[in-house]
Amino acid sequence: MLREELRGRARLQLFGEIWNLKQTKARVYFELRDARGAVPCAMWTNKFEALGEAASTLSDGAQIVVAGGPDYYPGSKTSSPSFSFDVSDLRVAGEGDLLAQLAALRRQLQAEGLFEPQKLLARPKLPRTIGVITSESGKARDDILAGLQRRGWAGTLVWGFAPVQDRKAAAAITQALTDLAGIEQVETIIVARGGGSLADLFAFCDETLCRTVALLRVPVIASVGHHTDQTLIDDVAAESCSTPTHAAEAAVPFDIGAERSGLRA
Repeated sequence: MLREELRGRARLQLFGEIWNLKQTKARVYFELRDARGAVPCAMWTNKFEALGEAASTLSDGAQIVVAGGPDYYPGSKTSSPSFSFDVSDLRVAGEGDLLAQLAALRRQLQAEGLFEPQKLLARPKLPRTIGVITSESGKARDDILAGLQRRGWAGTLVWGFAPVQDRKAAAAITQALTDLAGIEQVETIIVARGGGSLADLFAFCDETLCRTVALLRVPVIASVGHHTDQTLIDDVAAESCSTPTHAAEAAVPFDIGAERSGLRA
């Protein structure tokens, strides 16, 4: 009865990351995850294989859209009852799907008032210690150093190197933020990476990451992508800058170099 009731429900589309893909002769099983949780999914193997190249290239962390509906397995003598999402169709998510998810999360965070807390924090004009989160090998690192040098700043930098693109990036950046904010001397934090596609920058739209930034008591200056890109971390940060160089300059509003030049004049 319950199984028929669930199967009679309206069809749905779900968006998320695919994890733990396992294929048997009859069925394909995987989890669909997002920041809020995971849904166990199942799809007939013949339907999965009919996807062709799209199926063969799927790996953990790939963003997909699935269509289907809820299903129930009543169990047996050797297995427990379980709920799952019965997938009738699957496709790799395109930029339109990412934009739709981004817009929905942006509305939610704004409605909760999470765009404002960082912008209300007091920011030092001449911080003694600045935390920086970026890739250890990326150009953003050099640009930040150049921006600080231009300001004539000679304080202490605390680096929080983290991946800025792969499926582990959001969690690593979140942890780096928490670690830097826990250092008493750190007065401002810069989060930076260079440009890329929306998919490349999507780690900076992660819900947990953005909520962490919004509630930190240390000002966060974000520089992610080019000036035309707008990720969610830009919305929740104390300030959003178009380049890592500008982010470094924003972190040190007091221009020591200009002040010294004025004194010499």
